[in-house]
Amino acid sequence: MRSGKEVDRAIDMYADTVRRLCTVYLKSYDDTEDIFQNVFIKYLLHSAPFSSPEHEKAWIIRVTINECKDFLKSLFRKSVPIDDILELQAENADAETSDVLDAVLSLPKKYKDVVYLHYYEGYSAAEIAKLLRKNVNTIYTNLARARGLLRERLGDDFE
Repeated sequence: MRSGKEVDRAIDMYADTVRRLCTVYLKSYDDTEDIFQNVFIKYLLHSAPFSSPEHEKAWIIRVTINECKDFLKSLFRKSVPIDDILELQAENADAETSDVLDAVLSLPKKYKDVVYLHYYEGYSAAEIAKLLRKNVNTIYTNLARARGLLRERLGDDFE
């Protein structure tokens, strides 16, 4: 079990990453907060050392993705009105960012994951392939297709 100091440090470093990733998957503030707690409880209970900060971050992202997937598979999943999603986005982003976020959130799931990890977290295609357990060429293809869809939806605002 990790110390409270280690957990506090991890929360300081990875809180935004976990919340953004949960929002991409769940589109609900309340569900995001639940998964956020679960991720850091697992971190607290995980006693194995990490070989590097990158390994620790990858572990946090993988646990977050798995927690979100498990939540979405659960029978007790609740639905969230689209108005709540749009309200949350409006509170947390300016108009231009909100348009881009809306476009990213409207992408099919397989594209959302790679776009988020590549553009928001700065992972390379090879690193994303390892995280998502996919072929690196699949990641390149998904990124290219996602960029095409975003270009169609955003027009001049794409760049």
